[in-house]
Amino acid sequence: MSTEPAAAEDPGAAAAEQAESPGPEEAVPDAGTKGESESETKADDGGDGAELSETEAEIAAQRELRERIEQRKASKQGPIAAGTKLSGTAADLLAAVRAVESGEKPVTSAFQEPEPARRPAPSRAPEPVRPQRPAAAQAPAEEAVEAVRAVLAEGGAPPALAERTAAVLGDDADGQLRADPWQLLRVTGVRPEQADGFARALLGAECGPDDERRGRAITVWLLEQAAVAGHTALDAATLHAALGQRAVPDPDAAVQSALAEGDALVFQDALEGTEVPVQRTDDEATEGAEGADEEPERPVRVLIGLERYALAEESLADGLARVINSLPKDEGSGPADADWEAAAAQVTGSAAELIRAVAGHGLVLHSGGEEARAEPAALVAAAAALGLRVCAAAHSADGRRRLARATGADGAAVTVAGLLSGEQGPGRDAEGALALDLLVVLDAPQLDVETAAMLVESLPDGARLVLGGDPGVLWSAGPGRVFADLLSARCCPQIVSRTPDPGPIGELTSGIGIGELNQVEAPGKEVVLVPVRDPAEAIHRTVQLVADSVPRAIGVPAGQTQVITPGHGGAAGTRALNAALKERLNPGPGRFGGFDPDDRVAYVPAAGRTTLGRVVRADAEGLHLECDGAPVVVPKERVERQVRHAWALTAHQATGQRWPAAVVVLPGDAAEALSRPWVYTAFSRAERHLSVVQGVEQALPRAVAERLWKDRTTRLQTLLRPQVPTATV
Repeated sequence: MSTEPAAAEDPGAAAAEQAESPGPEEAVPDAGTKGESESETKADDGGDGAELSETEAEIAAQRELRERIEQRKASKQGPIAAGTKLSGTAADLLAAVRAVESGEKPVTSAFQEPEPARRPAPSRAPEPVRPQRPAAAQAPAEEAVEAVRAVLAEGGAPPALAERTAAVLGDDADGQLRADPWQLLRVTGVRPEQADGFARALLGAECGPDDERRGRAITVWLLEQAAVAGHTALDAATLHAALGQRAVPDPDAAVQSALAEGDALVFQDALEGTEVPVQRTDDEATEGAEGADEEPERPVRVLIGLERYALAEESLADGLARVINSLPKDEGSGPADADWEAAAAQVTGSAAELIRAVAGHGLVLHSGGEEARAEPAALVAAAAALGLRVCAAAHSADGRRRLARATGADGAAVTVAGLLSGEQGPGRDAEGALALDLLVVLDAPQLDVETAAMLVESLPDGARLVLGGDPGVLWSAGPGRVFADLLSARCCPQIVSRTPDPGPIGELTSGIGIGELNQVEAPGKEVVLVPVRDPAEAIHRTVQLVADSVPRAIGVPAGQTQVITPGHGGAAGTRALNAALKERLNPGPGRFGGFDPDDRVAYVPAAGRTTLGRVVRADAEGLHLECDGAPVVVPKERVERQVRHAWALTAHQATGQRWPAAVVVLPGDAAEALSRPWVYTAFSRAERHLSVVQGVEQALPRAVAERLWKDRTTRLQTLLRPQVPTATV
């Protein structure tokens, strides 16, 4: 590893003058931080005209598919009417929570999961049909927006929130706000203290911290913040503690109110691997053989979650069970065992193991680094040669291009978003299922529970699913840890690639993956360490590397070098770095929201979805971008929320993509944000050259050795345990 001496020049004025932005939202105590998801932008639903952009159509298609899934779930259990007394399963769940909290024996019958419904596997799917382009979601009526604006003004809230509030709460938003001012917390970006001030202005003396409406709203807000941090549910004790920190005098009553109104759901999950005998009194011990036959009672954890993610996680578990159990066993329903074995004989090593595993199982997991992607590519080629309808999906457009090169079949390679929207891939059959026999999804660690549920629900009966990816990279920006939960559940065969990533960068990242930050030999300056004293010097050296040193010494132009840093804010975050890099690489007045033609940008139409592109022009219609070769128009009012400069990205934004050269910036104030997955992800984005601008000193090797993933509370592993048998390879 080479070490480049630090420069003595002063940094540019633009970097020094860049203002710091507010830090990320506070997260629920002991529930992770928002920084791990690094998703700061929320997309508005719907379009503004009759013509839909590709991105808007994609979002609408995913929404339509999500609604179908939720309708299917709703048919199993009726909704709880708001404000009415609970009954049936919901009442049992609520009683169980109180029983667990009081130390009594919980109601076990309430938590018995029904067997997932099975559809009969057709001998052959009908001809595929393309889904209709969904209609654009209607923007809130101007009258509704004006009514909300008047209420906001009365309560001292910014009028700029009016359109978003009307979109979230509906046409009667003004009436809802007057009846319950804390409904304002449902609008993204509003914090409890702001909602409290709004409520005091509207309610006057009636407003108090013990108001039931306040406790219920803050409960939902905390669960939403937990979802931003990656959790699909929260431990009841953690939620109660967080409510206490928010000055909710009776956390239990607040949670029960949210449950009764149907804003949240409660779950009781048995703790795996633990079994505790039931404690009995002396009288109970003398009752005889009847008590001796009872099974030991297992400890449980009580979780509270939002319905949205609970439905998605349950749908995903049901769908995975269906995939595992619906693989056709009859001869003539697919390639014979001998055909699969002949295909496996054409390759060697882990690729052959993968083909053999897919031959006999509906669900298979594959893990490995960048070079290991050749093994799923070999599977795709073999399955296509056997006459199967096969499709391979990657997380990003760059991943799709690399996948197409590896498979040699452009038509078989798609992005996950493109596949779900119908813009890419095989289309859907008459029943709405994807018209394929095998789906291979790479970059599986980036799947959140909702996206994974939509994918699995879209598979026809009898189709095989392979989820592959590098388990060392950061988890999804959205809630859940789907790939990690499946690996832990051991519900299907797991193929671990033995193909290492080559060269000094591959050697460096392989060591990081096991907790070691090693010195590596880099005779061609493949890895360079650049020590810096402070954030200002870090910015200056980064600009120098991108604009001069890397093009001159390595031969990689500035447009193919990506800067990666831990966060958006801070003295050397993406905002400060992008300002300095723009001034050097594409100076301009920034006439349209700070952007000029040929600026590198990140377009974020929805939280956790980042598409890279460049600015083409701006006009009255909005900001015109070219993203992955496709035109995108961002209306003026959405530019600030959905478009960022992209010379510098966070590691989450860079996940699933690679560049010829990467410059990873680690200023001194970023030490606490570092972890092994973050370092592994950032360093492995480089193909030919990696520069590390390092100001954290020994915090870097400590993070690699000691700081693993910030754990996420999820239920998928628990949901899978009673539904599928354990499989080993």
